[in-house]
Amino acid sequence: MAVKGKWNEKFRLAIGELENKIQRERAARGKDGVWPDPEKVEAWNAERMRQKGCGQYCGSVSAIGREQTKEAYKREIFLKNVALQVAKSAAFLLAAVALIQGIVRFLPESITVSSSVGGRELPIYCVETDKKQVALSFDAAWGNDDTRRILETLKKHNVKVTFFMTGGWVESYPEDVRAILADGHDLGNHSENHKNMSQLSDEQCQEELMKVHTKVQELTGYEMCLFRPPYGDYDNHVIKNAQKCGYYPIQWSIDSLDWKDYGVDDIIKRVVGSDKLQNGAIILMHNGAKYTADALDAVITGLQDKGYELVPISQLIYKDKYHMKADGTQVSGE
Repeated sequence: MAVKGKWNEKFRLAIGELENKIQRERAARGKDGVWPDPEKVEAWNAERMRQKGCGQYCGSVSAIGREQTKEAYKREIFLKNVALQVAKSAAFLLAAVALIQGIVRFLPESITVSSSVGGRELPIYCVETDKKQVALSFDAAWGNDDTRRILETLKKHNVKVTFFMTGGWVESYPEDVRAILADGHDLGNHSENHKNMSQLSDEQCQEELMKVHTKVQELTGYEMCLFRPPYGDYDNHVIKNAQKCGYYPIQWSIDSLDWKDYGVDDIIKRVVGSDKLQNGAIILMHNGAKYTADALDAVITGLQDKGYELVPISQLIYKDKYHMKADGTQVSGE
């Protein structure tokens, strides 16, 4: 918001300077709108004397014609003044438009510290970054047969990831929660009961978040700050409630679809061969899917062979001074 305020102040000062200039010019044209403008009389008289010397102004017309000529001259000067004012007004408008266009051109798409885009509150789908980094994430809502294998594979490659856990999973597998944390991975919130949170009230949303938050805190002492809505289901009130509870809402840009049990090769292809694989991508997997543990080694090596460093989401995202694009890309505001 500080950057936005800075540009607003610059714009206000620029417009103020233009307005002051116009006021100064108006004052210079004479006081109280008196015609003719006193400052122009001397110039007009000089021009008349020049014209008289050339036989162009006086002595060649009758008294009546002379009076008509003066009236016509007044009308001509009046119309010229009107035209001048119109021209200056147009110039002011053009200058204002140019100023605005310049600001829009050189500012980013938006300068905010916010998740809001066009009235929509957005979670983070991916991150705009020059670093060749991506993040693996695992949703843990059911099953636990392969969690230890997944942890072993991650340790083998010295890769840190993020686990989003439901309250039920935390309660059922507390030792695995501790093991995940002990290995240096992120612990993320996946709600207490894995409900469609857009259907819940504000109070219910916060309860879904804080119940599992309290469980993890009491179990490990860890303060979670990342939240993934169950089923990827969210609306404005879900995002706002998550933020109110101190969470960064997280989605994904690459879906392995491992939960559909299409097989190892399919998982590898969907992740390593994705057209959305780029710096800042967030990859969705599940610890309880049938083929995930078998595919993980090839997924990691495939990403690394393409030059990507795998980091936990907490390391990938910006914690402050950021704004969002309409597609859910998080962008640094600095």
